[in-house]
Amino acid sequence: MKALVLERKDELSLRPIDVEEALGPRDVRIALKRVGVCGSDVHYYAHGGIGPFIVKEPMILGHEASGEVVEIGSAVTSLAVGDRVCMEPGIPDPDSRPTRLGKYNLDPAVRFWATPPVHGVLRPTVVHPADFTFRLPDNVSDGAGAMVEPLATGVYATTKAQIQPGEVALVIGAGTIGMVTVLAALAAGCSRVIVSDVQEPKLDLAARFGAVIPVNVRSESLAEVVGRETDGWGADVVFEASGNERAAAEVFDHVCPGGRVVFIGMPGAPIAYDVLAAQVKEARVEHIFRYAHIWPRAVAMLASGKIDVTPLITETYGFGDSIEAFDYARSAPPGTVKVQIEMTAGA
Repeated sequence: MKALVLERKDELSLRPIDVEEALGPRDVRIALKRVGVCGSDVHYYAHGGIGPFIVKEPMILGHEASGEVVEIGSAVTSLAVGDRVCMEPGIPDPDSRPTRLGKYNLDPAVRFWATPPVHGVLRPTVVHPADFTFRLPDNVSDGAGAMVEPLATGVYATTKAQIQPGEVALVIGAGTIGMVTVLAALAAGCSRVIVSDVQEPKLDLAARFGAVIPVNVRSESLAEVVGRETDGWGADVVFEASGNERAAAEVFDHVCPGGRVVFIGMPGAPIAYDVLAAQVKEARVEHIFRYAHIWPRAVAMLASGKIDVTPLITETYGFGDSIEAFDYARSAPPGTVKVQIEMTAGA
């Protein structure tokens, strides 16, 4: 099969590659329709690894995907050939202790698409467990279906935050994850969401979502805006979605007494975690790693219209132009949020 292969750092190929995938009794075979270009995919392309995950041999990229079921295993009853679906990309070990405790996202043996040495989905078909494959309602497009993966992160973060109706949230970072967190926070009942970034086009896009106060920290003081919008009290919830070390170190400056902080972004270096600043406010701190038990909820929110991720898809390329799509995402022109690849175009 022809796939987008990361040969090594800085080298992509669109070429045939053999991937052996037998269909088990509880598996489905899926023809890919849309695949999103994630920041982690771009990071592997640009750097050849993320932390301990190093690309040591050619690897197919891509893990944000939607598709159509073309074959089902003998024991599958929840899906049928022809169903449009999206797929949760991590497959945990069912016998691991985290999985038995319901924390399968923390299973160290999880096999996650496009995380070395596991191949991703920028290829014609993939075999996946039916238990991690979810039917898309008719009113959810293939593009929106491929956005469920990042959306699940935002929904998981807002679930961890236990948002109450009318609260004010601050989201630091207006990249894809920051944007879906803004949408999830509004859908969860926040009266207003302050979002900060350094790119004006992204902030302009965020402002279209409703009760959103955009803050360009190059020209405005985030502390002053948070104080103004909360009568000096502070945000009820602060979501750190930028991964920027300096921004992550300042989260407790913006949270209210007794408020919550949720770390979503992954800093490239250790941060100066101010324990005293958190203590004097009795701030509750949460960290998230991917998501667990969230996908049906995220799909339902798309189907209900509570969340619309379509404006976040800023560029779409055909499969034949996959390398160009990655080069575009790597350069990250201002205003770019999510680049997607239409698998049936230019295949």
